Amino acid sequence: MTFDRKHLLLYAVTDRSWTGEKTLREQVESALKGGVTCVQLREKKQDPAAFLAEAKEIGALCRCFKVPFLINDNVEIALACGADGVHVGQNDMPVSLARQKLGPDKIIGVSAHSVREALDAVRDGADYLGAGAVFSTSTKTDTSVLSLETLRAICDAVPVPVVAIGGIHESNILKLSGSHAAGAALVSAIFAAGDIEQACRRLRALAEQMVSDNGERVLSEQTAPDRTERRTDL
Repeated sequence: MTFDRKHLLLYAVTDRSWTGEKTLREQVESALKGGVTCVQLREKKQDPAAFLAEAKEIGALCRCFKVPFLINDNVEIALACGADGVHVGQNDMPVSLARQKLGPDKIIGVSAHSVREALDAVRDGADYLGAGAVFSTSTKTDTSVLSLETLRAICDAVPVPVVAIGGIHESNILKLSGSHAAGAALVSAIFAAGDIEQACRRLRALAEQMVSDNGERVLSEQTAPDRTERRTDL
């Protein structure tokens, strides 16, 4: 799948701790119907066989909606299930090795908490960055809050799009306006919602409002030279 910054607008990161009467697949389907633009499957504790089976199922669902499907951290699962790419953290597989294993056409996202980390990730082959946590969050208890100024500095320092992540909900997403982020990545705001589809519809509208003043940044990305000649649509 050809990657575009618009895929980061409303980025869903799964968390099975919120599954109840619905399966994770059913929750993801509701999120897709509500307008999410990217899905990252994050499974830290599942055994490999169950993880792969789930990845194949949810990946097929994402393809039906023409939405990128990414695997958190696990390059081997991403390759085995035919995912569109992976997202890796600073303590996961090095970006350069992930790129070597995945090849030039897969999407690689990288977590960045500073301009230095962002520049290093892009140099090593990242297609987009996830910056945060922009608000306090129970999902990542070992991560300090990233200031709006640092988020904007990261966005302005790199030629690839950046998605804000961490503690983002309907009540605070508009505080990211003017940050130059391409969108917002959410976990509990989506998967803990009573009506996931309707929550995503509201979040999609708010995300569009949040990025609406970033026209100057979008234009600069479109006209910037490709850093590797590997992609031209970022």
